[in-house]
Amino acid sequence: QVQLVESGGGVVQAGGSLRLSCTASGNGFAMYRMGWYRQAPGKLRELVAQIIPGGTRNYADSVKGRFTISRDNAKNAVYLQMNSLQPEDTAVYYCKTTKLGFDYWGQGTQVTVSS
Repeated sequence: QVQLVESGGGVVQAGGSLRLSCTASGNGFAMYRMGWYRQAPGKLRELVAQIIPGGTRNYADSVKGRFTISRDNAKNAVYLQMNSLQPEDTAVYYCKTTKLGFDYWGQGTQVTVSS
């Protein structure tokens, strides 16, 4: 079993930045595919960014060039640096991984961008 804990959300003005963190319990973190998802009110949860063990990163088109996902395997942590935030980025952001066919989610952290 994997426990994920997110932090770093908050309220920021449009154009501002936030850095989200997610720490994972257990061993083998370096082998996990890690992803950040978000869910805005009334919308489906969507993939924002993911990073695989080899370091390859993928981003949703809506965040390319503004968000950066990174990981620190020594700290069992994955980060999402969010720059040039816009009101449409307002959502609950979740960290996710999959281990042995099971999906594990964090509790989510709220990001609110005011115009």
